Amino acid sequence: MPLLHAQRTDLAAAFRWAARLGMNESIANHFSLAVNDTGTRFLLNPVGSHFSRMRASELLVVDTEDISSYTGPNAPDPTAWTLHAALHQALPQARCILHTHMHSATVLCCLKDFEFLMLDQNACRFHGRIAYDRGYAGMALQADEGRRVAALMDAGKSVLFMGNHGVIVVGPTVAQAFDELYYLEKACALQVSALATGRELALIPDDVARLACSQWNDYPTRFSELHFNALKSILNHEEPDYRT
Repeated sequence: MPLLHAQRTDLAAAFRWAARLGMNESIANHFSLAVNDTGTRFLLNPVGSHFSRMRASELLVVDTEDISSYTGPNAPDPTAWTLHAALHQALPQARCILHTHMHSATVLCCLKDFEFLMLDQNACRFHGRIAYDRGYAGMALQADEGRRVAALMDAGKSVLFMGNHGVIVVGPTVAQAFDELYYLEKACALQVSALATGRELALIPDDVARLACSQWNDYPTRFSELHFNALKSILNHEEPDYRT
């Protein structure tokens, strides 16, 4: 399979599974994947498309050096362009960018001064890798907003909690980014439920959380890839049109 088609297929699969898991919101939210070394060219969902019906061939290829690719009748959503164009170029770790308003993560984004808790094994995966944007100031329509957000995710951060908004997850591949998104929402859902009990939380000590994070990252199998391949196998059987 040619590389670009494989990249399109993977990103389309991520959209389909995000919808299956209820991570999408109307026709909002955006996923993208860089297709050149500098991040100036990337795949992005077209405006008005629904995650549950995304096909590989429908994804836009936008190019920061070609104004015709992000203007005119087939232009991407302006907030997607503002954020994703800046992040792809500024952050080496942001080959794939997934931005959602998924429920449990967004709940935590709406708690004043909230810090993600090392509460369970899944949470430990994100130890030391989360950045926070506390300054919600409306939709990302200003040209410098993408640069501001990118600066928050320097030093190799892979998750951004956007106050009163949602989350951004980045990764080197679609499989790795989607696996991160999946486990982030699982960990956030657990935290929301635990906080709702009003009981004292049994937090994992920092040194143990750091160890578990390194174990996640050095796991002896290709966990993220195997997970994503399993998801694509289900789609191949139940919704094969995502590949077209």
